[in-house]
Amino acid sequence: MSRPQVPRLDRKPLIALVERANRALQSDMVRRAHADGHTEVKMAHNSVFGFLHSDGARAADMAARAGITRQSMGEVIRDMVALDLLEMRSDPNDGRAKVVTYSEHGLAVAGDGFSYLGELERRFAEEFGEEEYAVARDVLERLVDVLDRFAAEESQAANTA
Repeated sequence: MSRPQVPRLDRKPLIALVERANRALQSDMVRRAHADGHTEVKMAHNSVFGFLHSDGARAADMAARAGITRQSMGEVIRDMVALDLLEMRSDPNDGRAKVVTYSEHGLAVAGDGFSYLGELERRFAEEFGEEEYAVARDVLERLVDVLDRFAAEESQAANTA
């Protein structure tokens, strides 16, 4: 019986490129937070900073958007609450649920992060040219949309079979 072989590719798979870019960007964000004096920020906190807006959100909703388990999101949130980056409040629409919001300190940290993201976007546009950078962003957004559509189509086909 022969063993399955992984094909040799002439270039990196798209998933490897996207993952590498994601890790590089997240590492850069944490490095910058530390340089700005926010040494409490950790890589894991990016899963919250990327999906929590100033009006707050439920942990389960944030976990779904981040593509991680509720338990993982809960662990990150508890860590960030202990570091005074986040607060938990009762959901006014559901007394059993909690809403995650930024603390005052967390708002300052997130604000610095989003300012830096804006700076990075400008630098990328300068590096690649505004048009090329806009195309790169557009292609990434469209890839997400196409993959979401493929998943929905597969789910629908499985449910009708």
